[in-house]
Amino acid sequence: ADSHIGSTENYDLFIEHALQDKSLAVVMNGDITTGRADDYNTLSDIRPKKNDIESFLTVGNHDLYFNGWKEFYARFGASVYYFTVKTPLASDLFICLDTGSGTLGEKQMKWLTKLLASERKKYRHCVVFTHVNFFRTRHTGSTNPPVEELQLLMDLFLTYQVNLLITGHDHEKSVEVLGNTSYITMDALLDGFSQAGYLKLHIKDQGVGYSYINF
Repeated sequence: ADSHIGSTENYDLFIEHALQDKSLAVVMNGDITTGRADDYNTLSDIRPKKNDIESFLTVGNHDLYFNGWKEFYARFGASVYYFTVKTPLASDLFICLDTGSGTLGEKQMKWLTKLLASERKKYRHCVVFTHVNFFRTRHTGSTNPPVEELQLLMDLFLTYQVNLLITGHDHEKSVEVLGNTSYITMDALLDGFSQAGYLKLHIKDQGVGYSYINF
């Protein structure tokens, strides 16, 4: 999360690590760009080819600046969707949400509720990606979703046994556990950031593990 392209040094290193590790996919979890058209052009140019590795994008607040939503949608399409990973042993569900405006809103919340109710039971594990972090673990100027929305989301995650919520936005790693869900905030991938890094998922039959990788 939080690569804030323009510059791409850490982004390039992140993709290089993923390819070397033979990872199944990468997720860029919001604030990928600064919202400017030139930065979206850069992202389109350097995004890995599908036959090299699958890549999935979510929207952050900075991606919407400078009329950035039109740039995102024209290149990448929907910002709310899910994908699955299927192996001979099991299938897992991954849900990408849009909190670029700081809230899911009614339409997206209904979509998520319906999806979890109809699809969650078909999958072994479930991981949700959203840019804005749920919990304020330190004093910053960054925002969190409305309290009423958070209550609904945490109840959904408990009811449907969501394993992980993975977020960015705050630029500093933290982990909070509530019920069966770990709420993870990543360090920023931003060039020049002293703790720049990303999160690596390890998905096994016993559960979903993770490790922070810093440059």
